[in-house]
Amino acid sequence: MKTAIIIPARMASQRFPNKPMANIVGVPMIERVWRQGTKANIGDVFVACSEREVFDHITSVGGRAIMTDPDLPSGTDRIFAAYNSLQNKDEYESIINLQGDMPLIDPKNIKSVNLPLINGFEIGTISTNISENEEKNENITKVIIDWKKLNTLGNSVDFYKSSKRKLLNIYQHVGIYSFRPTALKKFITLPPSKNEIEKKLEQLRALDAGIKIGITYVENIAISVDTIEDLKIVEKIIKEKNDIN
Repeated sequence: MKTAIIIPARMASQRFPNKPMANIVGVPMIERVWRQGTKANIGDVFVACSEREVFDHITSVGGRAIMTDPDLPSGTDRIFAAYNSLQNKDEYESIINLQGDMPLIDPKNIKSVNLPLINGFEIGTISTNISENEEKNENITKVIIDWKKLNTLGNSVDFYKSSKRKLLNIYQHVGIYSFRPTALKKFITLPPSKNEIEKKLEQLRALDAGIKIGITYVENIAISVDTIEDLKIVEKIIKEKNDIN
């Protein structure tokens, strides 16, 4: 399956300004994510950015970067804009939206997000285990899964953040997506749904429009960097692994 991995990068984050270029043991975060995407070895990797600083850095290390409008409303819109600018876009069967704040993501987990598309879904994503405390944490997105084949392939029934006080068939959602090009275009052209706006979860737009989201399971998922404290945790992990470069 010919795949384009596209990593959205935006410097103007309110919670963490200049996050893509945050220094993690001598290497900018966006470069570390790009490296992991490359290690997945499933297709071409691009960084969709809105600032010249990010563009120049990625190209300086041998990567491919695409400038996009800084005023795009979401990372998914940025992914679509970057994809649309590719001269050979019609060659790709899958577009993976790899979040730019996951510098330690396992390349195997990036590969796994294509599994739902291989099995007929238009959109794919991944999940991992969730603890009772995590289920109560409203900062963590949960997903209810109807498994077709346990822990291998399932259908996403619902996504939510507020606790339902139960764990049966509930998993932690990992915000990496694969799209068939036609599904990505349809998703972008749909208006935000009422459910999406109320729960502040973009993926509900697809479910509300009747687009099924296939899902698979991964054993472990690396921390996402949302705060300076998260950054310090990632730095500690890298130093302990002696994987500085």
